[in-house]
Amino acid sequence: MKKLLFQFDTDSHPSVFDTVVAYDGGADHVIGHGSLTPDNIGGLVEGTIFTRAPKDKKNTAIFIGGSNMEAGQQLLLAVQKHFFPGFQVSVMLDSNGSNTTAAAAVAKLASSASLAGKKAVVLAGTGPVGQRAAAMMALEGAQVSITSRHIFNAEKACFAMKERFGVDLTPLEAADYDSRAAAIADANIVLATGAAGVELLKPEHWQNNPELQLLADANATPPAGIGGTDVMDKGEIRHGKIIWGAIGFGTLKLALHRACIAKLFEDNKQVFDAEIIFALAKAMA
Repeated sequence: MKKLLFQFDTDSHPSVFDTVVAYDGGADHVIGHGSLTPDNIGGLVEGTIFTRAPKDKKNTAIFIGGSNMEAGQQLLLAVQKHFFPGFQVSVMLDSNGSNTTAAAAVAKLASSASLAGKKAVVLAGTGPVGQRAAAMMALEGAQVSITSRHIFNAEKACFAMKERFGVDLTPLEAADYDSRAAAIADANIVLATGAAGVELLKPEHWQNNPELQLLADANATPPAGIGGTDVMDKGEIRHGKIIWGAIGFGTLKLALHRACIAKLFEDNKQVFDAEIIFALAKAMA
């Protein structure tokens, strides 16, 4: 019985990255479908749940990806609405790598020091990874702020995470180096989740900050999001702070992603979203 993973992508072309990791995670075949919405998935979902006997349904699973986290969440809910007792398959949500990347970054930070009671700032945190990472740190007991160039976007992200996870996040407007340096002035933890190749902080903005303990940068494309750090940093000590680079925690991200794919085929009733993926990441970290 082949392990079939159906890749439901909200973008027009299913992610090649997700396809490769799916095979590395143990899927025998990955079947990608793009441009999916809650309105056009009915027949696809029915095809996954009606084709195999109950004992064999664990060999079929659904992975939801795409660049839009909100669209991914809506697709996850729509998929589940087509399930009913005895007719469902396991499903995983990881739009833009948001759950696995955020979980790996926060798990590595948490493995370095307790996050409870710490002040954390997610720079350029309105994207999928930043939002989910902020929520995960808040669930660990940190006081978390999200910055954006425009306060409206920061407020929107904080509201979305409050609605989804019940956490209270603080929106901050920080459009340039000086305002971002001010945003982290009394922070203990900084996670940069900006666009690839965009420097958000220069070395002098963080190196002599006595409050900072932990820094992580999710940008793997030069220059680094946090100047003076290295993409390969794996808990390195720099200027008295513990640093995690994108490749440094990316090893866990890939291992986590593969592990989640493998677990999808253990039974047919699993729903892998942020909470379960983060719990697995902490165990693996």
